Amino acid sequence: MGITLRLAWRNIWRHPRRTFLTASAIAFAVAILLFMVTLQLGSYDMMIDSSLRLYHGHLQVQPEGYLDKPRIRNTISDARALGSHIRKLVGSSSVSVRAMSAALASSRVRSYGVQVIGVETDYEGKVSTIPGLVKRGRFLSSDDAAEAIIGHVLARNLKVDIGGEITLLGTGMDGSVAATVAPVVGIFESGSAELDRHLVQLPLGAFQDVFSMRDRAHTIVVLGDSLDELEILMGAVRAGLPPESRLAVLSWEALVPGLKQAIQADWISGWFLYACLIMIVTFSIMNTFLMSVLERTREFGIMLALGAKPVSIGALIMLESTWLTLLGVAVGMTVGIAIVVYFHTYGFTYPGMEELMAFYNLPGVIKPEISTLSLTLGPAVVLLATCAAALYPALRIRLLKPVEAMRAV
Repeated sequence: MGITLRLAWRNIWRHPRRTFLTASAIAFAVAILLFMVTLQLGSYDMMIDSSLRLYHGHLQVQPEGYLDKPRIRNTISDARALGSHIRKLVGSSSVSVRAMSAALASSRVRSYGVQVIGVETDYEGKVSTIPGLVKRGRFLSSDDAAEAIIGHVLARNLKVDIGGEITLLGTGMDGSVAATVAPVVGIFESGSAELDRHLVQLPLGAFQDVFSMRDRAHTIVVLGDSLDELEILMGAVRAGLPPESRLAVLSWEALVPGLKQAIQADWISGWFLYACLIMIVTFSIMNTFLMSVLERTREFGIMLALGAKPVSIGALIMLESTWLTLLGVAVGMTVGIAIVVYFHTYGFTYPGMEELMAFYNLPGVIKPEISTLSLTLGPAVVLLATCAAALYPALRIRLLKPVEAMRAV
């Protein structure tokens, strides 16, 4: 076996230029794949994190069944106390209690259906970027203040501005009429058309008074330091909930299923483009080894005449392919990892991206994801594809007849 390995290594250097060009093509494909896969996964992390920090958080504690049927009567008892308890459990202040209800928002000229959210004014900014996206006016001042902030699309539709008033009409938890007049103290621009068109935020205390909620709420939003710690965070929150509470701990995948589906669709479409690149490299190396087999037909004929088995000669061809592929993969991984580490340290951005994301109070830099999967997936696919490409030239050896092969020029 050692002799065969050395012979295969020697044979790939019979034509140095051809070997160099083929290995360079493999290295280029590996480096591009490695960088693009890590960048794509990193962009997903940024997309998920940015979307969740806008409103939903990494996870939420809700009453069982509330996600499917968000009824105002399905509530969390003594919600603020439970929110404080969860803050102590996770060792972070990024926990906020919310209460929600549908209502009719009216101004002097128009009326629209809206989603009214009661928020803890001291903690909402820890789990959502909306308080930092108030472009006109200010955020809510205290939990008991009778005031509201609304999205800029809703403000335009209702024709109200800072200092104007909106009337909210809905149904309280006890079935009574919930009505209030709230001055608009802030107008936000979240970048989400749905939130900007339908969302109204009130202080939690004021919401509970208007909708007869007493000390109850509907959800507790928790934002972790990163998605990597989500499972640990969910475990800690679940373990700290009262056993008789009948509360569910839901991750972002359950809260925003469309986001995961969009990422999966983009991942599949991205690999379609990667497959085209891999096919080009695959046909390149198949052409190289097919030329090698054709050039060495006489040599193989002599080997067959001396008693060598077609399987042994085919194995030699496969070893030559493996050597050449490993050479290209090693160079490509070295270059690719260097590029990935650089951009992971300093970040990758597109022209104008930082300014655009800063407008929405979000980071504008993508950091490629460094993990075992992201660093090995692309090179592994290229390695398997190029080795498979050598099968056809290797199998042609079985068709050779010693006498005819030795007569080949």
